[in-house]
Amino acid sequence: MRVAIVGGTGPFGTALATRLRAATGFEVVIGSRDAERAAAAAAELGVAGAANEEAVRTADLVVLATKADAALETARALRDAIGQTPVLSVASELRFTSRGVSPSPDATSLAERIQAELDAPVLAGLHSLAASTLGGDEPPDEDAFVCGDDTEAKALGLDLAEQVTAGRALDAGPLASARALEGLTAILVGINKRYKTHAGLKVTGLG
Repeated sequence: MRVAIVGGTGPFGTALATRLRAATGFEVVIGSRDAERAAAAAAELGVAGAANEEAVRTADLVVLATKADAALETARALRDAIGQTPVLSVASELRFTSRGVSPSPDATSLAERIQAELDAPVLAGLHSLAASTLGGDEPPDEDAFVCGDDTEAKALGLDLAEQVTAGRALDAGPLASARALEGLTAILVGINKRYKTHAGLKVTGLG
């Protein structure tokens, strides 16, 4: 599977590229608005690099790993280049206040808003995985969650998720579940800040 990571020069994008680099059957290209920046980062990671438009045109799955405040604009700009290629949204909109970390007050998830901008099927997932643990020496011993409405696209997202964690890749239901998954990020970030740790999630009771 050829995976294009848009926003691949950021912390989560580079961590994901590092983890996928060693996965059998995966080819990784990191994208950036600046082709030279993408090439330089890719050389350090041992993967391919290209401008965003070029990266997504040849991909089987696009991972939208930009910061949350740039995700919608990036999706709009790449709509034609992405075409019908499935897109995995990994970002969460967070608010940091004196009372702690909270999710966006918007009633619609960021992934659902991205879906409204694209012709391609959109998935949401990996929200419970932190860049710091994802990019470690060993894959994180955590479960990863992927939701979406397109069965074939979701299978690609779950396949990717299986490669980046020592836990399980779990089907979290329809794209509407993205609201819950994105909210999990706020909870985990708050816990990690409060307890000075790198907590993740594992679901109990599964065979």
